[in-house]
Amino acid sequence: EVHIVESGGGLVQPGGSLRLSCRFSGLYSDSWYRVDWHRQAPGKEREVVAGIDIYVGETSSRAITYATSMNGRVIIFRDDTGNSVDLLIDNLEPDDTAVYYCSIPGHSAWGPGTQVTVSS
Repeated sequence: EVHIVESGGGLVQPGGSLRLSCRFSGLYSDSWYRVDWHRQAPGKEREVVAGIDIYVGETSSRAITYATSMNGRVIIFRDDTGNSVDLLIDNLEPDDTAVYYCSIPGHSAWGPGTQVTVSS
């Protein structure tokens, strides 16, 4: 069974940065998986923020994509352990306030999300 846990959310002032982590387990080694970061703001539909393909068993990654709406303010990457896909968001704006979720579409797996609030 695939498990996903997001972390790193919190309250941040406009202009600040956050690093969110998506830690996963239960994936088969020697296989490629897609990992996506999404967010859902109050009263809005969930949207994809960024995605990356990862190879389990190594630290390889490929096929990185970003939502154009993020205007180049995000970077998605795999951490050195290979067991987490992190999202770095720079120059945060109040409109970035949302619950951020991580998913692995191949297993229809979602984490519980982590709240990001951007406010002065």
